[in-house]
Amino acid sequence: MISIVHVSKSFGEHAVLKDINATFEKGKTNLIIGQSGSGKTVLLKCIVGLFDVDEGDILFGDILFNKIPFREKKEIRKKIGMLFQGGALFDSATVEENVRFPLDMFTTMTLEEKLERVNFCLKRVNIINFNHLFPAEISGGMQKRVAIARAIALNPEYLFCDEPNSGLDPKTSILIDELIKEITEEYNITTIVNTHDMNSVMGIGDKIIFIYEGQKWWEGTKEDVLVSDNKEFNDFVFASALTRKIKAYL
Repeated sequence: MISIVHVSKSFGEHAVLKDINATFEKGKTNLIIGQSGSGKTVLLKCIVGLFDVDEGDILFGDILFNKIPFREKKEIRKKIGMLFQGGALFDSATVEENVRFPLDMFTTMTLEEKLERVNFCLKRVNIINFNHLFPAEISGGMQKRVAIARAIALNPEYLFCDEPNSGLDPKTSILIDELIKEITEEYNITTIVNTHDMNSVMGIGDKIIFIYEGQKWWEGTKEDVLVSDNKEFNDFVFASALTRKIKAYL
């Protein structure tokens, strides 16, 4: 479980996050949603430690992550898997080498043990017999699957996904969402997904936090979305649904 307590963050005179409190539960897909510029990406980066918070606390379990020494933070980061927007695979490395990268960086496993783990992770995301291809030689959806395999290579306790469906067609997006949810439940991971995709919200939203102008404006489940009386949240949902219909028409 991850908790954020009274978190605020500013850049110069601009307050991006304002006194946010939230809990992200283990074994569930926790979604952070909001329009562009709302602060959701900054919040995600604060949680993983890419940005320091100005006020408040971030706890991984009972560990006060934002106030422990760098060496101890490094130990926590070994338990974190990251799925970046666009996948962020190394173009000059093969599929196998991309998934093996965190094992090379953070473990003392033998090459045989690493390859066994790589193949296990690739099989888990339904990528088989593509080990020696390069990212440019596989589809965008397969690249995202490889990125997920890399993210779970170290058997993480925490998984962060930044716009995992970016650039994917609707059918592939659903498959990636379902894979993220399956892995979350199977390995009992605390998963946080940063997205603006309402298909993801309604498909895998165990817990949803809506950020509006730097504040936590609404919180609930995908079932709660349909009965919300929060104007700003409903406007966001309607606008997102309208955008999807326009894109589908085009």
